[in-house]
Amino acid sequence: MNRILIVDDERFEREQLCQIVEEVFPREVQTRTAENGRQAVETAALWSPGIVLMDIEMPGLNGIEAAKRILSQLPGCRIIFVTAYSLFQYAYEAVKMGAYDYILKPVNPDDVARAVRSCIDRAETEEELKAMAPMAETLSDGASLDKTAILMANVKKYLQHNYMLYDVSLDSVGDILHINSSYLSMLFKKSFGVNFVDYLTELRIHAARELLTDPFLSAAEVANMVGYESPNYFARVFKKNTGLTPTEYRKSGAAGGKDRGV
Repeated sequence: MNRILIVDDERFEREQLCQIVEEVFPREVQTRTAENGRQAVETAALWSPGIVLMDIEMPGLNGIEAAKRILSQLPGCRIIFVTAYSLFQYAYEAVKMGAYDYILKPVNPDDVARAVRSCIDRAETEEELKAMAPMAETLSDGASLDKTAILMANVKKYLQHNYMLYDVSLDSVGDILHINSSYLSMLFKKSFGVNFVDYLTELRIHAARELLTDPFLSAAEVANMVGYESPNYFARVFKKNTGLTPTEYRKSGAAGGKDRGV
């Protein structure tokens, strides 16, 4: 059962978010609420939620500061900010800080459902991958194809749900599985015919193309949202894979077309 803490100083907003979450995920979540940042930190310390839906602009301890304190106690917690568009820049900075996502007010139930589902899926794929570690440690060059296929399918699923994290890499996935990153790279290429790094890049560029359809997002914001800390590096990778810089891609009209899946 996924524990979700909902934080907002406005009672109506808290109740609305609770209603949306409980209606969309009736058998998957437990919810609790907090009416300010300080109460959120205290509740998180005692209850250990996996997801926190939190307003940014609250009196006293605001959402940004509360999130920092919660993440220092619960580094695996996923923070989703709920904020007015006028505070969008704060939400963007918060995502760079370690928050998972943000939703703009007035909240759209579909946006809430998408963000929460993404958090749940990401947590599940991480746990599934961790559970594969004993199997991964027993693999050898003569390992059965079935074991290898199962393991690599889980790695691929993990990447599909976690590509936006800055620290996703061969080394980080190898650490989860307790296997050498070079060996992981070999298994991935053998299973799918594409390099691990190339596949991760393909996921990120695909997501970036989708995000570039939003004229309100800058290229730097898109870069951070798909896992690149450096906008300049993102621009180079994007051009290498599409033939255009993010700005050129948007101006060309290509961002308005259908993108292929990965």
